[in-house]
Amino acid sequence: MLPVYRLALSALCLSLILPCAFSVEAADSASSAGKTAEEKPPERAPLLERTQEDATALVRQVPIQEQQQLQAGTDTFLALWKPANTASPKGAVIIVPGAGENVDWPQAIAPLRRTLPDVEWSSLSITLPDPQSDAIAPRIAEMPPTLKAPETGSKDATTSAPIEQAVSGEAEIADKAVVETREEQIGADAERIFARIDAAIAYAEQQSARSIVVLGHGTGAYWAARYLSERQPPQVEKLVMVAARTPVSAKPGLAELAPTLKLPTADIFYRDKPVDRNAALERLQASKRLKASGFSQVSLKSLPGNSKAEQEQLVRRVRGWLSAEPKEVR
Repeated sequence: MLPVYRLALSALCLSLILPCAFSVEAADSASSAGKTAEEKPPERAPLLERTQEDATALVRQVPIQEQQQLQAGTDTFLALWKPANTASPKGAVIIVPGAGENVDWPQAIAPLRRTLPDVEWSSLSITLPDPQSDAIAPRIAEMPPTLKAPETGSKDATTSAPIEQAVSGEAEIADKAVVETREEQIGADAERIFARIDAAIAYAEQQSARSIVVLGHGTGAYWAARYLSERQPPQVEKLVMVAARTPVSAKPGLAELAPTLKLPTADIFYRDKPVDRNAALERLQASKRLKASGFSQVSLKSLPGNSKAEQEQLVRRVRGWLSAEPKEVR
């Protein structure tokens, strides 16, 4: 009888323990599910563009009275406005920075925007968006070693040729897709930039600017020239390009754009920089092939180790050109 009693006692204990264990496990599962549902990780905020980060930093450095928040479509961007120090301003100069530069960049941008008001010109320096097209680079494909053509005379040459052709064809298709995507993105960049220049012109008009000049530095000169070529705003009377550069893969280039503009254009470049000098020569030759052009060039000499003198030289040349009587363009 004793073994039977022990077996019955064991069975009774198990019948009491198992339901408790199952209920505890079920409670833990329900609690975990509840926590998972309640404690979802917060969605990460979209990263700011580099130019937005620069603008945020500048807001703490630049006098508040110079800061303007302009609207271009869905974009709000920082612009720095300095009115001319005279009762009768000659007009306003809209300054367009190049890639990697901001509204108070120490080369060209800041010296010009701060000095022009002393010579009766208001200045408005604007923030450009980050160029998204720079993030799309053409792929450099290299054929895998196992698929490279064997040496002449190999028995596998006949069978390897179709493989090489297939790989080459795929690479061409991929590269073509990259080029098309890049062209689309350059077009999107242009629309965002043009909208900001539109907003800058509207602001200058609100300040009763009698004359409006657009001045671009680096790639900013390209976007300014392209804007004036495509939009042809009647409010803008002159264009100044400083150390102009065409963005990678952007078409048409500056040599095609600048000389054909129907307004006086100054092309200021540094003659002791071979790349800049050759590009400027190409633009000059293109202008000479036209019957009528308001295109003119001003060459400067870079002054390494003396940035202050170099910037003063630039300011003097820009001021002199703005004060000169413009050439008539027909």
